[in-house]
Amino acid sequence: MTAVLESPAAVDLRVPWRNSFAALGPAFFTRLPSQPLPDPYLVGLNQALAHELGFDPALLASPDGVAAFTGNVPIAGSDTLASVYSGHQFGVWAGQLGDGRALLLGEAQTPAGPQELQLKGSGRTPYSRMGDGRAVLRSSIREYLGSEAMHGLGIPTTRALLVTGSDAPVRREEVETSAVVTRVSPSFVRFGHFEHFSANGRIDELRTLADYVIDRFYPDARTTDRFAGNAYAAFLEAVSERTAAMVAQWQAVGFCHGVMNTDNMSILGLTIDYGPFQFLDAFVPNHICNHSDEQGRYAYNRQPNVAYWNVFCLGQALLPLIGDQELALAALESYKAVFPREMEMRMRAKLGLADDQEGDRELVESVLQLLAKDRVDYTIFWRRLSHHAAGSGAEPVRDLFLDRESFGAWLRLYEARFAQQEGGREAAGLRMLRTNPKYVLRNHLCEIAIRQAKLKDFSEVDALLALVQSPCDEHPAHEDKAGFPPDWAQHIEISCSS
Repeated sequence: MTAVLESPAAVDLRVPWRNSFAALGPAFFTRLPSQPLPDPYLVGLNQALAHELGFDPALLASPDGVAAFTGNVPIAGSDTLASVYSGHQFGVWAGQLGDGRALLLGEAQTPAGPQELQLKGSGRTPYSRMGDGRAVLRSSIREYLGSEAMHGLGIPTTRALLVTGSDAPVRREEVETSAVVTRVSPSFVRFGHFEHFSANGRIDELRTLADYVIDRFYPDARTTDRFAGNAYAAFLEAVSERTAAMVAQWQAVGFCHGVMNTDNMSILGLTIDYGPFQFLDAFVPNHICNHSDEQGRYAYNRQPNVAYWNVFCLGQALLPLIGDQELALAALESYKAVFPREMEMRMRAKLGLADDQEGDRELVESVLQLLAKDRVDYTIFWRRLSHHAAGSGAEPVRDLFLDRESFGAWLRLYEARFAQQEGGREAAGLRMLRTNPKYVLRNHLCEIAIRQAKLKDFSEVDALLALVQSPCDEHPAHEDKAGFPPDWAQHIEISCSS
């Protein structure tokens, strides 16, 4: 039997640590060590993020670094703990949940500011709910690449520093191998943390948590004149607005989260928990990316309303602190204003329109209807339109449509509107090429990388990471990854199993 790698000494990342979440007290977490995995190996290392954090990539990739970020040896200054939270899953109250397979290492003081590091897949915790506490290689690679793809697109997100693997078996639909992904975020606090204490009538802990988050991330809530100086209402409004802006960015780029439970919603308005996510291929507004979502609750076109439902649940959780239902409802109203405003701004940018004119909304809605009617590839359409706006011919765009006549009529309206702008066509076209990505992390690209990784070939993981970090660049050597998905991609099923 293979021996587990052990070391009596902690690995020193040579950065100071502060463990502010641990200072909240034992009501918020359980302190426990990670559970080692045999013979860990490096799957992927995000060197760009390592440099941002002031970490030495060579140390992270070393045997000591791989052992530390698999959970086999401690990291100097860290304080491993699993937090408790509750939540609504698929619209139903699920009660206590918590970090069932994740351990917070602590809060590293980095050149990028304080950043929490978390090991996902590091073993059972008291919140595992009969699970094994492990993550599989497949889902860990998806999260590693998916979070960096969102960052490359400028969308708020948690990030992933590295992935390690082990041949230790894990049973899901089939037997797979283990992996651990190291996630990075200013905070991993979720809506569900607040729901947990509110639902259990633990108002002192609820207040402690709210004060902690406000003081660290929303200090303006303490000084605003809005809501008669009620900091908790101002906090709710700010979270609602961040969430609305984030979801508008999802919709504009064609991103489907797949499992928008309240426990999967970041209190900072970050994309978190990359499970059955997908970037759209064909533009199908009611597309369901999660094979487990039998009712289509988290379909692409339902995400904005689900996000509002989730912030409403957060408002209910905060109501004991806000103290006034009308005040809480007023704080939630900002979502309804911010989302459409942000969505219109994002779509104007995709069209290369620098100002807002009457008729722009109809221009956007009509082209989306044409895309849906002919199931046009979403990313390729916007990229080809960008090249056309920059001066190339219209035929490559027109060729995407079966109903060429209807698209031609729309294109004439668009070109007339486009010509009204100051600054010239070329400048606007270049802006579009910097807005509309050539590369998104399509399911089939992930699947190819995962298949190779199962054979211990991680070259495709590295190649995809480089692409998604600069998705608007041309990358001529990888032209094939910007093309239409193969037919077999339609049969890829992704679910909550990871």
